[in-house]
Amino acid sequence: MVSFTDRAATPAHVLVRFLDRESVLLNLETEQYFGLDETGTRMWQLVTASPNIDAAYQELLAEFDVEPELLRSNLMELLGRLVDSGLDSGLLQVLPADVGTAPAV
Repeated sequence: MVSFTDRAATPAHVLVRFLDRESVLLNLETEQYFGLDETGTRMWQLVTASPNIDAAYQELLAEFDVEPELLRSNLMELLGRLVDSGLDSGLLQVLPADVGTAPAV
């Protein structure tokens, strides 16, 4: 299950290509691909660049004129589809926010 405190990352086996305002995600291991429209692409960009999913959600709320509950539902649906696509070799990796980050020295 995806939590808004988690962070999202692009797995090494996934190739992302942007075409105009849309994108295509290709799993190089399974050759499965997934197309994202303009809104899905923006969601992808923000969740993979933000420190956690909630930060991406807050930015999306600021950018789009949408009810918060509808945005949350749509974002969770997209993330669920991308994480579950291909089981262990999904198109998106979700990790606890502190995994893979270096501690302050």
